[in-house]
Amino acid sequence: MKHLGFLSFGHWTPHPQSATRSASDALLQSIDLAVAAEELGADGAYFRVHHFARQLASPFPLLAAVGARTSRIEIGTAVIDMRYENPLYMAEDAGAADLIAGGRLQLGISRGSPEQVIDGFRHFGHEPQAGETDADMARRHTARLLEVLDGEGFAEPNPRPMFPNPPGLLRVEPYSEGLRQRIWWGAGTRATAEQAAVQGMNLMSSTLLSEDTGVPFHRLQAEQIQRFRDAWAAAGHEWEPRVSVSRSIFPITDDRDRAYFGMETASTDQVGVLEGVRARFGKTYAGEVDDVVADLAEDEAVAAADTLLLTVPNQLGVEYNAHVIENVVRHVAPALGWR
Repeated sequence: MKHLGFLSFGHWTPHPQSATRSASDALLQSIDLAVAAEELGADGAYFRVHHFARQLASPFPLLAAVGARTSRIEIGTAVIDMRYENPLYMAEDAGAADLIAGGRLQLGISRGSPEQVIDGFRHFGHEPQAGETDADMARRHTARLLEVLDGEGFAEPNPRPMFPNPPGLLRVEPYSEGLRQRIWWGAGTRATAEQAAVQGMNLMSSTLLSEDTGVPFHRLQAEQIQRFRDAWAAAGHEWEPRVSVSRSIFPITDDRDRAYFGMETASTDQVGVLEGVRARFGKTYAGEVDDVVADLAEDEAVAAADTLLLTVPNQLGVEYNAHVIENVVRHVAPALGWR
Protein backbone atom coordinates (compact mmCIF):
# COMPACT_ATOMS: atom_id res chain seq x y z
CA MET A 1 0.00 0.00 0.00
CA LYS A 2 1.22 3.47 -0.87
CA HIS A 3 -0.20 6.79 0.32
CA LEU A 4 -1.37 8.82 -2.68
CA GLY A 5 -1.99 12.53 -2.45
CA PHE A 6 -1.95 15.59 -4.66
CA LEU A 7 0.36 18.59 -4.48
CA SER A 8 -0.88 21.96 -5.70
CA PHE A 9 1.19 25.11 -6.14
CA GLY A 10 -2.03 27.13 -6.26
CA HIS A 11 -1.07 29.25 -9.27
CA TRP A 12 -3.56 31.89 -10.34
CA THR A 13 -3.53 34.42 -13.15
CA PRO A 14 -6.19 36.82 -14.49
CA HIS A 15 -6.15 35.29 -17.96
CA PRO A 16 -9.19 34.13 -19.94
CA GLN A 17 -7.70 30.65 -20.44
CA SER A 18 -7.07 30.11 -16.74
CA ALA A 19 -9.72 28.44 -14.60
CA THR A 20 -8.05 30.03 -11.56
CA ARG A 21 -8.02 33.78 -12.07
CA SER A 22 -7.74 35.19 -8.54
CA ALA A 23 -6.35 34.42 -5.12
CA SER A 24 -9.90 33.67 -4.00
CA ASP A 25 -10.24 31.13 -6.82
CA ALA A 26 -6.97 29.45 -5.84
CA LEU A 27 -7.98 29.11 -2.19
CA LEU A 28 -11.58 27.99 -2.70
CA GLN A 29 -10.67 25.59 -5.51
CA SER A 30 -7.94 24.10 -3.31
CA ILE A 31 -10.57 23.26 -0.71
CA ASP A 32 -12.92 21.82 -3.33
CA LEU A 33 -10.16 19.68 -4.83
CA ALA A 34 -9.26 18.29 -1.40
CA VAL A 35 -12.90 17.30 -0.86
CA ALA A 36 -13.02 15.69 -4.31
CA ALA A 37 -9.73 13.85 -3.71
CA GLU A 38 -11.07 12.38 -0.48
CA GLU A 39 -14.23 11.20 -2.23
CA LEU A 40 -12.09 9.56 -4.94
CA GLY A 41 -10.10 7.58 -2.39
CA ALA A 42 -6.88 9.61 -2.39
CA ASP A 43 -5.00 9.91 0.88
CA GLY A 44 -3.68 13.46 1.00
CA ALA A 45 -4.02 17.12 -0.02
CA TYR A 46 -0.75 19.04 0.02
CA PHE A 47 0.00 22.65 -0.88
CA ARG A 48 3.16 24.53 -1.86
CA VAL A 49 3.86 27.87 -0.16
CA HIS A 50 5.42 30.80 -2.06
CA HIS A 51 5.57 34.41 -0.89
CA PHE A 52 5.24 37.51 -3.09
CA ALA A 53 3.75 35.32 -5.83
CA ARG A 54 0.39 34.64 -7.43
CA GLN A 55 0.29 31.33 -5.63
CA LEU A 56 -0.70 29.97 -2.24
CA ALA A 57 1.10 31.87 0.51
CA SER A 58 -0.34 31.68 4.06
CA PRO A 59 -1.02 27.95 4.52
CA PHE A 60 -2.72 27.64 7.89
CA PRO A 61 -6.10 29.24 7.10
CA LEU A 62 -6.28 26.97 4.05
CA LEU A 63 -5.22 23.86 5.98
CA ALA A 64 -7.76 24.58 8.70
CA ALA A 65 -10.53 25.01 6.12
CA VAL A 66 -9.57 21.77 4.37
CA GLY A 67 -9.45 20.02 7.72
CA ALA A 68 -12.95 21.23 8.54
CA ARG A 69 -14.35 20.10 5.16
CA THR A 70 -12.75 16.65 5.11
CA SER A 71 -12.65 13.76 7.57
CA ARG A 72 -10.04 11.25 6.42
CA ILE A 73 -7.27 12.52 4.16
CA GLU A 74 -3.99 13.92 5.36
CA ILE A 75 -3.53 17.65 4.87
CA GLY A 76 -0.12 19.14 4.49
CA THR A 77 2.43 21.48 2.98
CA ALA A 78 5.22 20.77 0.54
CA VAL A 79 6.86 22.97 1.64
CA ILE A 80 6.94 26.04 3.91
CA ASP A 81 10.02 28.26 3.61
CA MET A 82 11.37 28.51 7.16
CA ARG A 83 13.29 31.72 6.45
CA TYR A 84 9.96 33.53 6.70
CA GLU A 85 8.59 31.88 9.85
CA ASN A 86 8.31 32.88 13.49
CA PRO A 87 8.67 29.43 15.06
CA LEU A 88 6.41 30.06 18.06
CA TYR A 89 3.62 31.70 16.07
CA MET A 90 3.94 28.89 13.54
CA ALA A 91 3.60 26.31 16.32
CA GLU A 92 0.35 27.97 17.43
CA ASP A 93 -1.07 28.04 13.90
CA ALA A 94 0.00 24.46 13.20
CA GLY A 95 -1.40 23.22 16.48
CA ALA A 96 -4.75 24.87 15.79
CA ALA A 97 -4.96 23.51 12.23
CA ASP A 98 -4.03 20.02 13.43
CA LEU A 99 -6.67 20.04 16.16
CA ILE A 100 -9.34 21.20 13.69
CA ALA A 101 -8.33 18.34 11.39
CA GLY A 102 -8.25 15.76 14.15
CA GLY A 103 -4.53 15.07 13.95
CA ARG A 104 -4.21 14.80 10.16
CA LEU A 105 -1.65 17.56 9.58
CA GLN A 106 1.60 16.60 7.81
CA LEU A 107 3.79 19.70 7.86
CA GLY A 108 6.48 19.90 5.19
CA ILE A 109 9.12 22.58 5.73
CA SER A 110 12.46 23.50 4.18
CA ARG A 111 15.26 26.05 4.11
CA GLY A 112 13.63 27.74 1.11
CA SER A 113 13.95 27.94 -2.66
CA PRO A 114 14.58 30.77 -5.16
CA GLU A 115 12.31 33.72 -4.38
CA GLN A 116 10.20 36.19 -6.30
CA VAL A 117 11.94 39.13 -4.59
CA ILE A 118 15.38 39.81 -3.18
CA ASP A 119 15.69 38.62 0.43
CA GLY A 120 11.95 38.56 0.92
CA PHE A 121 12.32 37.22 4.44
CA ARG A 122 13.71 40.60 5.51
CA HIS A 123 10.36 42.20 4.68
CA PHE A 124 8.82 39.72 7.12
CA GLY A 125 11.13 40.96 9.87
CA HIS A 126 13.74 38.18 9.80
CA GLU A 127 17.47 38.90 9.64
CA PRO A 128 20.27 36.34 9.68
CA GLN A 129 22.49 36.64 12.73
CA ALA A 130 26.15 37.59 12.41
CA GLY A 131 27.92 34.92 10.41
CA GLU A 132 24.67 33.22 9.35
CA THR A 133 23.41 32.62 5.84
CA ASP A 134 19.70 32.75 5.13
CA ALA A 135 19.75 28.93 4.98
CA ASP A 136 21.36 28.85 8.44
CA MET A 137 18.58 31.10 9.70
CA ALA A 138 15.96 28.75 8.28
CA ARG A 139 17.55 25.81 10.07
CA ARG A 140 17.71 27.81 13.32
CA HIS A 141 13.99 28.59 13.00
CA THR A 142 13.38 24.90 12.34
CA ALA A 143 15.30 23.77 15.41
CA ARG A 144 13.26 26.14 17.58
CA LEU A 145 9.99 24.94 16.04
CA LEU A 146 10.90 21.33 16.80
CA GLU A 147 11.72 22.23 20.40
CA VAL A 148 8.39 23.99 20.86
CA LEU A 149 6.45 21.10 19.31
CA ASP A 150 7.92 18.75 21.91
CA GLY A 151 5.41 20.36 24.26
CA GLU A 152 7.69 21.13 27.18
CA GLY A 153 7.02 24.31 29.14
CA PHE A 154 9.65 27.04 28.79
CA ALA A 155 7.99 30.42 29.54
CA GLU A 156 7.95 31.85 33.07
CA PRO A 157 4.33 32.48 34.12
CA ASN A 158 3.17 35.91 35.27
CA PRO A 159 2.63 35.87 39.05
CA ARG A 160 -0.49 37.98 38.49
CA PRO A 161 -2.00 36.51 35.31
CA MET A 162 -5.28 37.61 33.80
CA PHE A 163 -6.46 33.98 33.93
CA PRO A 164 -5.30 31.08 36.15
CA ASN A 165 -2.28 29.16 34.86
CA PRO A 166 -1.48 25.48 35.17
CA PRO A 167 1.54 24.78 37.41
CA GLY A 168 5.07 25.13 36.12
CA LEU A 169 6.51 26.73 33.02
CA LEU A 170 4.09 27.38 30.18
CA ARG A 171 4.19 26.06 26.61
CA VAL A 172 2.74 27.44 23.41
CA GLU A 173 -0.97 26.71 23.08
CA PRO A 174 -2.88 25.16 21.48
CA TYR A 175 -0.68 22.08 21.67
CA SER A 176 -1.47 19.10 19.45
CA GLU A 177 -0.15 15.76 20.65
CA GLY A 178 1.84 13.86 18.03
CA LEU A 179 2.40 16.75 15.60
CA ARG A 180 6.16 16.71 16.28
CA GLN A 181 6.38 13.32 14.57
CA ARG A 182 4.53 14.66 11.53
CA ILE A 183 7.10 17.25 10.52
CA TRP A 184 8.79 16.63 7.13
CA TRP A 185 11.93 18.22 5.72
CA GLY A 186 12.07 19.08 2.03
CA ALA A 187 15.59 17.91 1.24
CA GLY A 188 17.23 18.90 -2.03
CA THR A 189 20.42 16.85 -1.58
CA ARG A 190 21.59 13.58 -0.10
CA ALA A 191 23.41 15.43 2.70
CA THR A 192 20.36 17.44 3.80
CA ALA A 193 18.30 14.24 3.82
CA GLU A 194 20.79 12.75 6.27
CA GLN A 195 20.60 15.92 8.38
CA ALA A 196 16.80 15.65 8.47
CA ALA A 197 17.10 12.09 9.74
CA VAL A 198 19.42 13.15 12.55
CA GLN A 199 16.86 15.79 13.61
CA GLY A 200 14.00 13.30 13.56
CA MET A 201 12.03 14.68 10.63
CA ASN A 202 10.35 12.69 7.88
CA LEU A 203 11.78 13.06 4.37
CA MET A 204 10.00 14.98 1.62
CA SER A 205 11.73 14.87 -1.76
CA SER A 206 10.41 16.50 -4.94
CA THR A 207 11.08 16.25 -8.66
CA LEU A 208 14.20 18.41 -8.23
CA LEU A 209 17.54 17.66 -6.61
CA SER A 210 20.10 20.45 -6.38
CA GLU A 211 22.94 18.09 -7.24
CA ASP A 212 23.74 15.81 -10.15
CA THR A 213 25.98 12.75 -10.34
CA GLY A 214 25.12 11.79 -13.92
CA VAL A 215 22.72 8.97 -13.02
CA PRO A 216 18.97 9.13 -13.79
CA PHE A 217 16.96 11.29 -11.42
CA HIS A 218 14.99 8.44 -9.88
CA ARG A 219 18.19 6.55 -9.09
CA LEU A 220 19.84 9.56 -7.45
CA GLN A 221 16.67 10.13 -5.43
CA ALA A 222 16.56 6.47 -4.38
CA GLU A 223 20.13 6.87 -3.08
CA GLN A 224 19.01 9.96 -1.15
CA ILE A 225 16.18 7.94 0.43
CA GLN A 226 18.51 5.11 1.41
CA ARG A 227 20.98 7.52 2.97
CA PHE A 228 18.12 9.08 4.93
CA ARG A 229 17.00 5.70 6.26
CA ASP A 230 20.55 4.69 7.17
CA ALA A 231 21.05 7.96 9.06
CA TRP A 232 17.70 7.50 10.81
CA ALA A 233 18.66 4.03 12.00
CA ALA A 234 22.01 5.32 13.26
CA ALA A 235 20.28 8.15 15.16
CA GLY A 236 18.16 5.63 17.10
CA HIS A 237 14.81 7.43 16.94
CA GLU A 238 11.89 5.58 18.52
CA TRP A 239 9.45 5.73 15.60
CA GLU A 240 9.53 4.80 11.95
CA PRO A 241 9.94 7.71 9.52
CA ARG A 242 7.97 8.32 6.36
CA VAL A 243 9.30 9.27 2.93
CA SER A 244 7.43 11.08 0.15
CA VAL A 245 8.34 11.83 -3.43
CA SER A 246 6.38 13.92 -5.91
CA ARG A 247 5.79 13.15 -9.56
CA SER A 248 3.92 14.63 -12.52
CA ILE A 249 1.78 11.70 -13.71
CA PHE A 250 -0.81 12.06 -16.47
CA PRO A 251 -2.38 8.86 -17.81
CA ILE A 252 -4.01 9.64 -21.15
CA THR A 253 -7.58 8.35 -21.07
CA ASP A 254 -9.47 10.91 -23.16
CA ASP A 255 -9.05 13.71 -25.68
CA ARG A 256 -8.53 16.34 -22.97
CA ASP A 257 -5.56 14.43 -21.57
CA ARG A 258 -4.14 14.03 -25.05
CA ALA A 259 -4.53 17.73 -25.82
CA TYR A 260 -2.91 18.84 -22.58
CA PHE A 261 -0.16 16.24 -22.15
CA GLY A 262 0.23 14.29 -25.38
CA MET A 263 3.48 16.12 -26.11
CA GLU A 264 4.92 14.98 -22.76
CA THR A 265 5.05 11.30 -23.67
CA ALA A 266 8.73 11.64 -24.61
CA SER A 267 9.67 13.55 -21.46
CA THR A 268 13.14 12.95 -19.99
CA ASP A 269 15.21 14.21 -17.07
CA GLN A 270 16.53 17.72 -17.35
CA VAL A 271 19.81 19.07 -16.02
CA GLY A 272 20.34 22.77 -15.36
CA VAL A 273 21.86 25.31 -12.99
CA LEU A 274 19.83 26.53 -10.01
CA GLU A 275 21.22 29.13 -7.60
CA GLY A 276 24.68 28.47 -9.00
CA VAL A 277 24.68 24.69 -8.60
CA ARG A 278 24.03 21.91 -11.06
CA ALA A 279 20.56 20.43 -10.52
CA ARG A 280 18.61 17.50 -11.95
CA PHE A 281 14.86 17.61 -12.63
CA GLY A 282 12.74 14.49 -12.95
CA LYS A 283 10.66 13.76 -16.01
CA THR A 284 6.89 13.87 -16.50
CA TYR A 285 5.10 10.53 -16.74
CA ALA A 286 2.51 10.91 -19.51
CA GLY A 287 1.07 8.36 -21.93
CA GLU A 288 -1.40 5.53 -22.25
CA VAL A 289 -2.19 3.87 -18.92
CA ASP A 290 -0.13 0.75 -19.62
CA ASP A 291 2.87 2.83 -20.67
CA VAL A 292 2.69 5.00 -17.55
CA VAL A 293 2.41 1.90 -15.36
CA ALA A 294 5.44 0.34 -17.04
CA ASP A 295 7.52 3.51 -16.65
CA LEU A 296 6.60 3.96 -12.99
CA ALA A 297 7.44 0.32 -12.28
CA GLU A 298 11.05 1.21 -13.17
CA ASP A 299 11.18 4.26 -10.88
CA GLU A 300 13.39 3.23 -7.96
CA ALA A 301 12.55 6.25 -5.79
CA VAL A 302 8.79 5.81 -6.17
CA ALA A 303 9.25 2.17 -5.17
CA ALA A 304 11.29 3.18 -2.11
CA ALA A 305 8.86 5.87 -0.85
CA ASP A 306 5.71 5.17 1.15
CA THR A 307 3.98 8.36 -0.07
CA LEU A 308 3.56 9.68 -3.61
CA LEU A 309 2.36 13.23 -4.24
CA LEU A 310 0.86 13.96 -7.65
CA THR A 311 1.68 17.47 -8.83
CA VAL A 312 -1.48 18.87 -10.39
CA PRO A 313 -1.97 21.67 -12.95
CA ASN A 314 -4.38 23.58 -10.73
CA GLN A 315 -5.18 26.28 -13.31
CA LEU A 316 -6.99 23.65 -15.38
CA GLY A 317 -9.73 23.62 -12.75
CA VAL A 318 -11.10 21.36 -10.05
CA GLU A 319 -13.04 19.03 -12.32
CA TYR A 320 -10.08 18.26 -14.57
CA ASN A 321 -7.64 17.83 -11.70
CA ALA A 322 -10.06 15.47 -9.97
CA HIS A 323 -10.10 13.52 -13.23
CA VAL A 324 -6.28 13.28 -13.16
CA ILE A 325 -6.31 12.06 -9.56
CA GLU A 326 -9.05 9.54 -10.34
CA ASN A 327 -7.05 8.15 -13.28
CA VAL A 328 -4.08 7.47 -11.02
CA VAL A 329 -6.11 6.10 -8.11
CA ARG A 330 -8.33 3.81 -10.20
CA HIS A 331 -6.08 2.78 -13.08
CA VAL A 332 -2.40 3.25 -12.24
CA ALA A 333 -2.30 2.47 -8.51
CA PRO A 334 -4.00 -0.97 -8.69
CA ALA A 335 -1.79 -2.05 -11.59
CA LEU A 336 1.29 -1.30 -9.48
CA GLY A 337 -0.02 -2.95 -6.32
CA TRP A 338 -0.53 0.34 -4.47
CA ARG A 339 -4.23 -0.39 -3.91
